[in-house]
Amino acid sequence: MRINLSIRCLMLILGMLLMSVASSAQVRVGVAITIAPPELPVYEQPICPGDGYLWTPGYWAYGDDDYYWVPGTWVLAPEVGFLWTPGYWGWADGGYVFYDGYWGPQVGFYGGINYGFGYFGHGFEGGRWDNGHFFYNRAVLNVNVNVIHNVYNTRVNETTVTRVSFNGGNGGINARATAQEEAAAHERHIPPVAAQTEHIQAARSNSELRASANHGKPPIAATGRPGELKGGGVVAAREGGAVHESAARPENNAARPNPAVHPNDLPAGERPAPPNTGNAKTDQKYQQQQQKLQAKQDQERQRLQQKQDQDHQKLTQQKANDAKRQQVEQQHQQQTQQLAQKHTQQQQQLQQRQTPPQHQAQARPPKP
Repeated sequence: MRINLSIRCLMLILGMLLMSVASSAQVRVGVAITIAPPELPVYEQPICPGDGYLWTPGYWAYGDDDYYWVPGTWVLAPEVGFLWTPGYWGWADGGYVFYDGYWGPQVGFYGGINYGFGYFGHGFEGGRWDNGHFFYNRAVLNVNVNVIHNVYNTRVNETTVTRVSFNGGNGGINARATAQEEAAAHERHIPPVAAQTEHIQAARSNSELRASANHGKPPIAATGRPGELKGGGVVAAREGGAVHESAARPENNAARPNPAVHPNDLPAGERPAPPNTGNAKTDQKYQQQQQKLQAKQDQERQRLQQKQDQDHQKLTQQKANDAKRQQVEQQHQQQTQQLAQKHTQQQQQLQQRQTPPQHQAQARPPKP
């Protein structure tokens, strides 16, 4: 009975941790790319397929050594009252990294990128929730009023029209999150739903959507429903976006992993090859030393990860702003790198002690 109770308590704690992670700010994912993403293409919006569908704008993703276009599409909101915050590319750590989109009660920061169709850089002008129904702004979104009756018409003036697809860096959008967007980042979030994930995978597997193939003008710029890349609901780009010279040649598009921030981000510790000195007892002794060191290092990794997890919980409880979170993440990255360097040095020192001298087994020369 006590065992079952302990397991239930553990599951409850894990669930609370997962909820705190889900409600955190927009997360940087993937790898840093040295070449900026292409400009955004110009395309028409397919008609909304039905009530409750929200527009998710198209964007350039990266995979298989090339940028590829993820068509804009209509997606059913996962919950009443939830809106979509698009993902965006931003300059960080000497490269371009992608910040994933999410669903939430408010639209957060999406880099100041003008995706169009209500996403003009900050907030969303395409509609609003009212009494459990989404009302569409016909001045921004393509809606058939014979099918959807909860509509209104409010014109929006775009003060700045740009097709730049990334924030920061050379030539990027110079925008920062507003206080309202920072507050939205700390509310409960839902990651992209299954239909969106399948939509992204379908785009990635379509060679026509690669920047090196379409030169910034994707033949499938938007779709009526996620994953439907063929048929009457497909819209081609009217104008292409400029592709940077090196981005058109995948072999020049170097990608590098982001530096590890937490111990869980580090690759698994390397297991040295079993000692082979020719002496079975000595080899067994060395093997035990290696296993002892490996176990000690694993414990140190776990302790540091637990400490950093506690730091994240405190930030969530304190509702810390993005500046404070970034400061803590920098401290975590420094702690993690120092631990990794320490473990590497320990492994090297142990292997040096276990390496027999080159001339240890050399026989003495015969007497004259």
